[in-house]
Amino acid sequence: MTEAQTQNKQSQTTMQITGMTCAACANRIEKGLGKLEGVSQATVNFALEQASVTFDPALVDRAKLEQKVEALGYGTAKEAVDFTLTGMTCAACAAKIEKGLGRLPGVSKATVNFALETARVEYDPAAVTVRDMIQKVEKLGYKAALKEEQADAGDRRGKEISAQKRKVAISALLSLPLLWAMVGHFSFTSFIWVPDLFMNAWFQLALATPVQFWIGAPFYTGAFKALRNKSANMDVLVALGTSAAYFYSLYVTVEWSQAGGHHMPELYYETSAILITLIILGKLFEMLAKGRTSEAIKTLMGLQAKTALVIRDGEEKQIPVDEVIAGDIVIVKPGEKVPVDGQVLEGSSSVDESMLTGESIPVEKRAGDLVIGATINKNGVLRVQATKVGKETALAQIIKVVEEAQGSKAPIQRVADVISGVFVPIVVGIAMVTFLVWYFAVEPGQFANALEKAIAVLVIACPCALGLATPTSIMAGSGRAAELGVLFKGGEHLEATHRIEAIVLDKTGTVTKGKPELTDVRVQPEFAQEDFLRWVGGAERSSEHPLAEAIVAGIKERGVALPEAEQFEAIPGYGIRAVVEGKELLIGTRKLMAKYNVDASGAFDEMSRLEEGGKTAMLAAVDGRYAGMVAVADTIKETSKDAVARLKALGLEVIMITGDNERTAKAIAAETGIDRVLAEVLPEGKADEVKKLQAAGRKVAMVGDGINDAPALATADIGMAIGTGTDVAMEAADVTLMRGDLNSIPDAIFMSKKTMQNIRQNLFWALAYNVIGIPIAAAGFLAPWLAGAAMALSSVSVVLNALRLQRVKM
Repeated sequence: MTEAQTQNKQSQTTMQITGMTCAACANRIEKGLGKLEGVSQATVNFALEQASVTFDPALVDRAKLEQKVEALGYGTAKEAVDFTLTGMTCAACAAKIEKGLGRLPGVSKATVNFALETARVEYDPAAVTVRDMIQKVEKLGYKAALKEEQADAGDRRGKEISAQKRKVAISALLSLPLLWAMVGHFSFTSFIWVPDLFMNAWFQLALATPVQFWIGAPFYTGAFKALRNKSANMDVLVALGTSAAYFYSLYVTVEWSQAGGHHMPELYYETSAILITLIILGKLFEMLAKGRTSEAIKTLMGLQAKTALVIRDGEEKQIPVDEVIAGDIVIVKPGEKVPVDGQVLEGSSSVDESMLTGESIPVEKRAGDLVIGATINKNGVLRVQATKVGKETALAQIIKVVEEAQGSKAPIQRVADVISGVFVPIVVGIAMVTFLVWYFAVEPGQFANALEKAIAVLVIACPCALGLATPTSIMAGSGRAAELGVLFKGGEHLEATHRIEAIVLDKTGTVTKGKPELTDVRVQPEFAQEDFLRWVGGAERSSEHPLAEAIVAGIKERGVALPEAEQFEAIPGYGIRAVVEGKELLIGTRKLMAKYNVDASGAFDEMSRLEEGGKTAMLAAVDGRYAGMVAVADTIKETSKDAVARLKALGLEVIMITGDNERTAKAIAAETGIDRVLAEVLPEGKADEVKKLQAAGRKVAMVGDGINDAPALATADIGMAIGTGTDVAMEAADVTLMRGDLNSIPDAIFMSKKTMQNIRQNLFWALAYNVIGIPIAAAGFLAPWLAGAAMALSSVSVVLNALRLQRVKM
């Protein structure tokens, strides 16, 4: 079997994982899934709580993947949706729908009730949508509609946060008297009154027990699952440390009671209870902060219209946007969002497309023009035929790219993965050595003191911050980049972009607008300019050539009304011949004038000057006499010159590549400040030019917008597609610049640099906490409860540092 055939068999799925507590969990799931037969790649993102798996469906299915995750001691998040069904006639229909829905990727359970004509489906929203389910039912020959509104996508996280807040409150309430009692132990706090009850060992046991075994239950469960799978994670460290403190205190309490309970023993109930309280408090802060790292996705999703006004069976109906299907006629009223991508059938209006293009000026739309979902209709009513709906719309594709980028791993994360994979066993070893050194050498026979030092080592070393360091920065950085109109397709591209040394810019549609415009009009003295423009415009109206369209558009912009041509003839290689208002028009090249014996030699010098400026000039004759000249050019984008200057300021070599002649290319390059030009390069030669630069040891980015740029985009170290270009170019690229503005290139490089800088800061501080904290704890300078506070603080500080990327200004 060929490699291509093998790749064609591969499927990809995304699963929402529950129960992970640190990077070691993510590593374990990643390794476990990777060992399954048929799985070629598994990537687990601890911050996003997602697993992305590439697999051979002939060898393994999604159910087996979920079973493996559960066998490893974790869960996969599910959502449920209820449908009302129509068209069923017997129980066999219900069974058919049940089986059909059950076979969809991401559906874990489907139950159809024939008597009530309802269906309930449990599914993973990362793998399948409600619309997919409705379409499946329709394919089976029935109809399905949502029974009730789907719960907000953030409900699950919201419920988790509420539950965590309750746990923190209860844990804090139970731990506070223990903390109060602990404060009374110190000589310098003797002025603080402590109730006798708080000092009672049995009372302390009563307070600490629910914290240890109810609030702390997830740590025991997680530790058991980890150890059962022959690995160790944060839960093992917490369970070991707190259990040691709790059970030692319990032993001392029993001994004290049997001895008559006269002298108050040294107890460590507060150590275990306060540790658990601080750790779950840190987890709460972490959950709140992690929720903010996906703000970009929420913002993008918020742009979508919720409903659409469609024409069904000759009537206007307001329906959820998820139920719009391709081919539907949608009515978009002034001030409303365009619900889906489509083509205008009737009406004219201006549409605000700034959310996609960054262009603040509304774009005029009329019959035949395309509109994009989530853009805003400013004035007129538009009748739009839906062409792309659901996951196919431009906005859905943007959301998908951002989600995939946030869920992917940057190569730098492998450093953290390797460290966190071996970290916990090493820490347990250090804690044991610490205990033995204190018990036998530093303070011989002092079991309690030695135990306290070992607990502090176990707690300070939790690798949570290490696991969060990279993914939170990637999430925040790629999200902020998306808000700036830059879509990174993955963490590896976000990392690689800042290493670029040379930028190759395609000319047409990238440096220039890609659309010719009428730039110059020269008219002989014996002809009135308005007459000349009217006749030329009337003649060119009948031509389908892009240059003719540019001439007609330019003349109309000058307010000239154009007549119909009475006769029209295109002369390939020469130009056109037409009759307008009884006048014979010849418009074209020098050869056309010579062919019809028109003397235009006096205009040749001016024509050459225009051509040297990168313009296409055409001569015009009226009734056999030379009358004037028009010139069109693909003008540069207003922002290209500034963008090139910014790229040069970053120390990058800027190169322009084009299939145009060298004279035109150099004129454009000179205007924009580009020093090096590769002209007259055939489409297939663009990739070769990129390879030559790479062979010289340069890290090369290619920027283009056309189908012919796709090979070069794929060859370059980083391919950047102008988002206003073709789908093929965007598919081949690593980065999509949505706004069609070259300023997005330095923006992309800037965001890449900022994100990598942020990741390095996070990794440094995450490791610094452990490298500095472990020796301090082992030396006895750090109480266990302080170690717990420091550990919680490390995770929160890493996430908060990543969130700074969301406020980056250009």
